[in-house]
Amino acid sequence: MEDKTMRFGVIFDTRDARVCERPIPEVKDDELLIKIEACNICTTDYELWNGQRKGKQPTPMAGGHENSGIVVAKGAKVGNNFQIGDRVGIMLTQFCGECADCRKGHNFACMYKGETFPASDDGYYGFFGFSTYKTAPARYCFKFKTDIPADEAGFIEPLSTAIRSVKRGRVSPSENVLIIGAGTMGMLNAQVARAFGGRVIISEPLEKKINVAKELGFTEFVDPLKDDLKEQIQALIGHDSRIDVIIVCVGNSKANAQAQEVADLDTRIVYFAAGYPAPEIHIDSNIIHYKRLELIGTIGSDTDDFQMAVDMLDKRLIKVDKLIEKVFTLDQIQEAYELASTPGSFRVSVHTWE
Repeated sequence: MEDKTMRFGVIFDTRDARVCERPIPEVKDDELLIKIEACNICTTDYELWNGQRKGKQPTPMAGGHENSGIVVAKGAKVGNNFQIGDRVGIMLTQFCGECADCRKGHNFACMYKGETFPASDDGYYGFFGFSTYKTAPARYCFKFKTDIPADEAGFIEPLSTAIRSVKRGRVSPSENVLIIGAGTMGMLNAQVARAFGGRVIISEPLEKKINVAKELGFTEFVDPLKDDLKEQIQALIGHDSRIDVIIVCVGNSKANAQAQEVADLDTRIVYFAAGYPAPEIHIDSNIIHYKRLELIGTIGSDTDDFQMAVDMLDKRLIKVDKLIEKVFTLDQIQEAYELASTPGSFRVSVHTWE
């Protein structure tokens, strides 16, 4: 490989993203060198850029974790599972592989995973997702078997978190599942819940998002801006049926309140979305007691979720092409963050080599 340097996007301050350059790190024995082709902008990325998460994450942040690329070199101790030319996605969660939680498969709970945003030797934080090249331990990499487009492969990480969310909600065949919010993560949760056998109802007021949901095959919708939300739901599922699972994919107080209002006996409410400033949730223990509610938090994913995400994307069981709002080049990263921060946008993808 002739290249000696890599270019990468960095957030220095609110609404200040730039492209920097550094030498390509030396590939360690257990690592892959990946030519990153695309990295999609996550909510955590653009909320740091627009100031919502200012002070919550360190800067300069060389962020980006929804990425994929091609293996161009590998360390001496990397086995035959990875070959030059393989397309891979990269796991965000770091884990030791040796502690009790890792041995149980709970990698996100690793006791020794270290900092979420580690600092590099040259003073940058983050995972260098918006880069032309990236090194990563092979144990964090997952190989695609098909020629899936790079920006679609970049959905491996958010899809894995939706898989974990649906697992946490214990969605099973024939259960009624209400998805609150039809943004990118709402549509991933909805598709995974459907793949797990659930009957999915989507709560969303925006026509643009409803139209995308329809293109993805969903047919049952309710409008959360109307006063009769509970009655809308019952009209769809029947008055002799209940909502089994609610997945809240919008990080705001009103969505939290609506989830409780429409919950039935034994409903499991999964809180998927975060928000800044932090959304409020008000509930008295009697409601939980008399409705036998389960309030379930979820974040991140484990290796089994990542592998399932790869399989689902490879087999096109989950469709993500409709969830890509627009593609930008690395040099357009400021414009990319601007669009990603615009309410109503789906995922914005940065193609690092265009």
